[in-house]
Amino acid sequence: MHSIVSQETNQAGWHFDNSYLALSDFFYAEVEPTPVKAPAMTVFNDALATDLGLHASVLDSDAGTAIFAGNVLPEGAHPIAQAYAGHQFGAFTILGDGRAILLGEHLTPDGARVDIQLKGSGQTPYSRRGDGRAALGPMLREYIISEAMYALGIPTTRSLAVVTTGEPVIRESILEGAILTRVASSHIRVGTFEYVELQGERDHLEALADYTINRHYPEVAASENRYLQFFSAVMDRQAALISKWMHVGFIHGVMNTDNMALSGETIDYGPCAFMDAYNPHTVFSSIDYRGRYAFGNQPHIAQWNLARFAEALLPLFSDVPETALAMANEMLETFPERFQHYWQAGMRAKLGLFTEEPEDLILIETLLKTMHAHQADYTNTFRALTWEALPEEPVFQDSAFQHWHTDWQARLDRQPQSRAESVALMKAHSPAVIPRNHRVEEALSAAEQEGDLSVMERLLTVLAKPYDDLLPEYRHYASPPALDAPPYRTFCGT
Repeated sequence: MHSIVSQETNQAGWHFDNSYLALSDFFYAEVEPTPVKAPAMTVFNDALATDLGLHASVLDSDAGTAIFAGNVLPEGAHPIAQAYAGHQFGAFTILGDGRAILLGEHLTPDGARVDIQLKGSGQTPYSRRGDGRAALGPMLREYIISEAMYALGIPTTRSLAVVTTGEPVIRESILEGAILTRVASSHIRVGTFEYVELQGERDHLEALADYTINRHYPEVAASENRYLQFFSAVMDRQAALISKWMHVGFIHGVMNTDNMALSGETIDYGPCAFMDAYNPHTVFSSIDYRGRYAFGNQPHIAQWNLARFAEALLPLFSDVPETALAMANEMLETFPERFQHYWQAGMRAKLGLFTEEPEDLILIETLLKTMHAHQADYTNTFRALTWEALPEEPVFQDSAFQHWHTDWQARLDRQPQSRAESVALMKAHSPAVIPRNHRVEEALSAAEQEGDLSVMERLLTVLAKPYDDLLPEYRHYASPPALDAPPYRTFCGT
């Protein structure tokens, strides 16, 4: 058993209240992290700690390192591994936290409830043949990308700390072991409900649905059919989330149902990446051979995942199976319209449009088609539209673009807002910088191979304010990779 260092943990400001334990242990297994030999702090998120009501000066220390390594449990923690299932690349399988342990739910000063999870903290009953550990590179990758997503204004889990373990992990080669502390609104997934569906226990299904409603969707609790409204509310958050991904060129890479969090946050930064040249067929994941999770396919996969969620909820919609199915299908069919609403609203903002006109979709799609034809950089093209003079790049010299530009200017003239207001709106929705894949790899390589964290620290500094104009010394962070760079590939890291 772990010892609990009460003095240090009390001083850190932890306030655990573990409501998930009120559910049946059908949903989880009690398990403690496996202690590691020589933990060392690699990166600590002072700002997030402060937001959580934790004392950074206490946690950014040997005492904090021991907690983030799983060697010491903070007072009030009750570690568990959660059970869930999932469709992975369309194939159903039983899963569960195979290398992650939930320490508990921390209450922040403003009353928010967040999960504190250690990722890479040892084997659990759901590990199957896995070692329960994680390597430094993938954990730093999640830290960088999740914090960049937060700065971009996209709902996401966040990263509080990464510690090295002093122990190697064996993947294709021997790598340095590490543990990431993830902060999430919860880790309840579509796959959590699929796990219950497999067992066919209505009591468990109702208990999980009521718990999730109370935790994330209390506004539907008093609805006439609260479970159908719960499904509708989850759909809406997912439509909004995926649209935000699309607005900044983010590709999740592994949109399995176990990676769709019902809170509406982005979760699991495995083979994710950001698109450079605009192409809706872009895929980076080394295991996505058929492009299932390509950039442009993400809305369709979201709807597919939500269909699996609806299947799990069917017994709660109605006691009559045919009625329940009809209700689910009718609701599910509204997803494309919801997604289009959020996506078009965001794209209008990227073009400085405050008002709506019927032809806006044609305006948006014409620009994207021209960008695709010229392999124009997605991020830089939209940001360049905020400049007084466009750069001399092929996409801007194209007659199709110039015709589009004339139409766009006329469209701007038909709204009451000034050009300055339009530019401000565009800059607030078209980032000047994203986590360019080659810059992320540069930071990870320096950290893994040389123990140099300064490259990552500089990158994080730039990514913290993505909508600000870049200072001259940071402008290279906006540059896409060299034209002769090899195709980029990402890997799961498990």
